[in-house]
Amino acid sequence: MIKITASLLGVFCSLCAYSQNTAIIAHRGFWNCQEGGYSENSIASLKSAQRHGFWGSEFDVHITADNVLIVTHDHDVEGLPIATTQWKELKKHLLPNLERRPTLEKYLRQGKKHPETMLVLEFKKQASQEREDAMVDKAFALLKKYQMFRPDRVLFISFSRHICERIAREAPEFCNQYLNGDLTPAQLKELGINGMDYSRKVLTSHPEYISQAKELGLSTNVWTVNKKEEAEYFISLGIGAITTNDPLMVQALCN
Repeated sequence: MIKITASLLGVFCSLCAYSQNTAIIAHRGFWNCQEGGYSENSIASLKSAQRHGFWGSEFDVHITADNVLIVTHDHDVEGLPIATTQWKELKKHLLPNLERRPTLEKYLRQGKKHPETMLVLEFKKQASQEREDAMVDKAFALLKKYQMFRPDRVLFISFSRHICERIAREAPEFCNQYLNGDLTPAQLKELGINGMDYSRKVLTSHPEYISQAKELGLSTNVWTVNKKEEAEYFISLGIGAITTNDPLMVQALCN
């Protein structure tokens, strides 16, 4: 674990607060355009997010039966369950832009080229805590291999409370946002989880969570906001970041 120095704590605090302006996170990369290849979680979508200068690019990580970490959203690839299928079989199935689904290692190699773009890494829930731990272990090792195990380069998110609690214990210097929406900001704070990334539906029902989280020093994020009026609403509430499939729309509102 990285030792938390005063300077590193300053980096952590700035990330949790983002800035006075709402940060823009491209959901699964900036994929919904020609340069992104209309392919979620692709290298092309990451490059597109980097070129446009969005604050962050979000992506999803799974672990295969043979312990390869791959970047993809669903728990299966064309009907093949990722958790019980080897990578050599999964890699035969290409993305819409004819890219192979990237391994996390390949994704990090591209991510490292643009340190100005935060990598928002979502650990996908797995069938057991043991498999979640294996996934986190391998991801941490790869981040360290590429000198990217740094809170100014990577932000972690997950629907798994187990994963978020583990990160809170072992890597508290990182922004670590829980996605599931079933815990109040005070409950997150009590667990040591320092961030909240809740759906637009949850935060529309509980707008007070945003101010409560900020008062507790938690980072705030909302997913997935694709309508102008919803983006305007969350910006007006002082949300720290918006995760969106239309980052150009949100960028225009924030400028």
